[in-house]
Amino acid sequence: MNGHGRSGGRPTLEEVAARAGVGRGTASRVINGSSKVSEHTRVAVEAAVAELGYVPNRAARALAANRTDAIALVIPEPEARFFAEPYFSEVVRGVGAELADTEVQLVLTLAGSDRERRRLAQYLSGHRVDGVLLVSVHAGDPLPELLAELGIPTVISGRRSAGETLPCVDSDNLAGAAEAVRHLLDRGRRTIATITGPLDVYGAQCRLDGYRQALAAAGRPVDERLIAVGDFTEEGGRRSMRELLERHPGLDAVFAASDVMAAGAGRELRAAGRRIPQDVALVGFDDSVVARHMDPPLTSVRQPIEEMGRTMTRMLLGRIAGEAGEAAAVLPNRLVVRESS
Repeated sequence: MNGHGRSGGRPTLEEVAARAGVGRGTASRVINGSSKVSEHTRVAVEAAVAELGYVPNRAARALAANRTDAIALVIPEPEARFFAEPYFSEVVRGVGAELADTEVQLVLTLAGSDRERRRLAQYLSGHRVDGVLLVSVHAGDPLPELLAELGIPTVISGRRSAGETLPCVDSDNLAGAAEAVRHLLDRGRRTIATITGPLDVYGAQCRLDGYRQALAAAGRPVDERLIAVGDFTEEGGRRSMRELLERHPGLDAVFAASDVMAAGAGRELRAAGRRIPQDVALVGFDDSVVARHMDPPLTSVRQPIEEMGRTMTRMLLGRIAGEAGEAAAVLPNRLVVRESS
């Protein structure tokens, strides 16, 4: 048959499906690049597409399905933190890599202020995107509820609580932190402090729980004076380190809940005349580019951040396509040991 279907005009998806001997949904999945089809089916559908000269009309298909072929990556943080924190660029890289072979556009939105959130709410209520990836959610943030009200498929990175209701992707924060503290104990460190992230972020709470659990498992009492609450910024790391040194000058190790805070802590330790690791061992979390470029290079808990971005995107595209899919994914972390500990 030449490049026209039985209808005499442009060949239709139904005609492709009939020619390949599969259902319309299966043909659609092959054409949209889904991996959830057998090789045999994919070859049959692609052969039918070639024989019939079928060209998917993206605009018509998007309109019929009420689709925009765009998703938003929403980061409810100020611009300064987005550019200072390598975590976010790694997430963006993972999302971009997963979208590379699709026709889906990515809209990146920072919503760190109330004004930006209101503008975002207005934008999303116009259904200008098919779904939302939400990263770095603080407790009490109204965005997840707003998205649920609007009926926009959403996947979040980092649970808001143990009872998270939205589809989510996270790393095992508690186990990662516990491994970091065990490493310091194994190195013979006796007075181990921690600089936490903001405790309205569930992942930061889990990292603090991991610190507490590792000490308890080793039969060490938890001294609250060795816990300083930080904010995931370098300046916050410096401030917390100053606090800890004032409270407990004899400390010999610090677990910081992010590499950026560890960098701030390292600068403060140096300013106070402490050598790393001879006087004070230092461990971070994320294993970002910051860890590799510190002097000495930083021991850090490696989060598979790019893979988290990919996994979130796969989950969201599945939900947009109407597939149930998994509701949560927790990816493992691992400790990368360098000279700082």
